[in-house]
Amino acid sequence: MNIPNSITLIRMIMVPIIVWLILAEQMYAAFLAFLLAGASDALDGLIAKQFDLVTPLGTYLDPLADKILLVSIYVTLGVQQDLPSWLVILVVSRDILIVGAILLTFLLELNIAIVPSKLSKLNTFCQISLAAIVLGDLGLDMGFSGLIELFVYIVSVTTVLSGLTYILQWSRQNS
Repeated sequence: MNIPNSITLIRMIMVPIIVWLILAEQMYAAFLAFLLAGASDALDGLIAKQFDLVTPLGTYLDPLADKILLVSIYVTLGVQQDLPSWLVILVVSRDILIVGAILLTFLLELNIAIVPSKLSKLNTFCQISLAAIVLGDLGLDMGFSGLIELFVYIVSVTTVLSGLTYILQWSRQNS
């Protein structure tokens, strides 16, 4: 296993630690661990591209690690009532929809390429930003409630639009 994939696995291992820190209300430590996970995401991608270490495993493992991290953080922050439950349901439902479409495509042996769009990448960035802002606010008591409210709505809109983009992309190739 190469270095970028090892870094990605470490990020996946960090997820239960971050969840535990949130549940234990150790928000400053959860915030720092989340930032470290984010930095590891940037680092593994940089190393993979810079040193031509992109692997088929890594192309699946990296987005899977991102999904596991984000879904786990969103669900945990929702359980703790630090994010609205409707937003958590929306974000998780979109990801289930995408994973379901990919599994269905694989099981039916369809030749469909599902490629993340710019809108999907923006959505992921906004989801990560919201999680970081919430954890930072809880860990550092920064008074970001207005910014959090704004990002809740930005994430909801980008989540719906990117989910629709995936549905359209999948259905166009499947017809």
